[in-house]
Amino acid sequence: MSLFRLCRSNISRKTPSDYLRFSSRLAHSLGFASVKAEEISGSQPAEVHNLVQGEWIKSANWNTIVDPLNGESFIKVSEVDESGIKPFVESLSKCPKHGMHNPFKSPERYLLYGDISSKAGHMLSLPEVSDFFAKLIQRVAPKSYQQALGEVYVTGKFLENFSGDQVRFLARSFGVPGNHLGQQSHGFRWPYGPVAVITPFNFPLEIPLLQLMGALYMGNKPVLKVDSKVCIVMEQMLRLLHDCGMPIDDVDFINSDGKTMNKLLLEGKPRMTLFTGSSRVADKLAYDLNGRIKLEDAGFDWKILGPDVQEVDYVSWVCDQDAYACSGQKCSAQSMLFMHENWSKTSLLSQLTDLAARRKLEDLTIGPVLTVTTEAMLDHMKKLLQIPGSKLLFGGEELKNHSIPSVYGAIKPTAVFVPIEEILKGENYELVTKEIFGPFQIITEYKDNQLQLVLDALEKMHAHLTAAVVSSDPLFIQEVVGKTVNGTTYAGLRARTTGAPQNHWFGPAGDPRGAGIGTPEAIKLVWSCHREVIYDFGPVPQQWKLPPST
Repeated sequence: MSLFRLCRSNISRKTPSDYLRFSSRLAHSLGFASVKAEEISGSQPAEVHNLVQGEWIKSANWNTIVDPLNGESFIKVSEVDESGIKPFVESLSKCPKHGMHNPFKSPERYLLYGDISSKAGHMLSLPEVSDFFAKLIQRVAPKSYQQALGEVYVTGKFLENFSGDQVRFLARSFGVPGNHLGQQSHGFRWPYGPVAVITPFNFPLEIPLLQLMGALYMGNKPVLKVDSKVCIVMEQMLRLLHDCGMPIDDVDFINSDGKTMNKLLLEGKPRMTLFTGSSRVADKLAYDLNGRIKLEDAGFDWKILGPDVQEVDYVSWVCDQDAYACSGQKCSAQSMLFMHENWSKTSLLSQLTDLAARRKLEDLTIGPVLTVTTEAMLDHMKKLLQIPGSKLLFGGEELKNHSIPSVYGAIKPTAVFVPIEEILKGENYELVTKEIFGPFQIITEYKDNQLQLVLDALEKMHAHLTAAVVSSDPLFIQEVVGKTVNGTTYAGLRARTTGAPQNHWFGPAGDPRGAGIGTPEAIKLVWSCHREVIYDFGPVPQQWKLPPST
């Protein structure tokens, strides 16, 4: 569901109008910022540069980004082509395998990043700074103000979580007594050295910042690549981090197309790459990089409503948020809803219809879909409606009176019902479970004796990111959780599929390449490896003699 729900107790007293008061002071109060979110336009386009070896640089190639709401060319991104990757390759090669710091080398850098996190977290807590980033996010990845502000809030809380001594605590070691006097084994978390971070468009601040900082905390030297459509957000965040004391040559920032980035990875040979994005690209990179990769790829995420019906109004609202907040462009968005027949006897479906109808382009509670066109989404719907017993529950139309460019998508929140028996048929399954990264979900119904059919459908899925089991029956929850895989599973009456706050693990399960985000466990898993050092100082036994050969 909405990130706002997770943090509304902290931010709901502030309204967009409250924050607008700070807009006129942005240029004066935000020393790090090189743009003003509200002023970016075709007549005043913003520019995004690259950062390598401690210098902000331009290239000869400019990629023009169009405003997702009106098609106006409003951002120029300086993109590096294949002939320009040499400085980035050299920068990665300068970082040794043992990293920028580790428990035996430059340990003061653990403290440095604790201080940087503390300062940056404080900066994001300032209303004028959070407002700046929320509005910048809205310009490039249109979502409601509260969704954008929630992203900034979560990012700030993450930074606060790793302030002070918390960064060095990530490198906590352990010791085990040896076999004789003077022998001990110690386990350490060790950096990879040169690494790469590749992140998508849908969370322009939260995903790249959390993964980037995790890489830095553990002692790595990262090169960061963010989807060019939204890279201006992280460019501004890097400038904030520099203001907070981060050495300017600790991170390289590259803007490029996919082909150029692939060449950089092959020539620069990062010791580990974190990729968040589509399964197709993830599989290609895993092959190209010989498995030196961690993935947080696509998620066709499901929710099961158990037989015990309660709090219909609340559950309906959460289902709407899970499926349609950020126009469904969350890797954790609810893609399929399995409702017990008891729920179909309630007002659930009518409430979902009404809640979807509340979403308006004017406040960006519904908006542009940046990776799927209107035509593609409606064509997918038509194919689904050819399945026997399927029907359109609501939506299924293009948004009215919009100026969203045709390269993007613009449809009303949509739900298609498909019978559970039809979903499991071989000729239908791949179609029904195709992820549409937009405001689109499948709804189905099951009876008491059909839970196994639901579990069979889940077993066949290949993406295992988030899931929700909405029930207060511990035996039902136990049955479903015990026979499923998803790495981030919510269970109970208030279970959701979305949220991704900073206080729990978020990532897939069932894949050894799977990455996590946000927690100490995730950072250690993704951005460090285990190193064992066995101390054996002696003394040698006094009566030791040369033994026979063995």
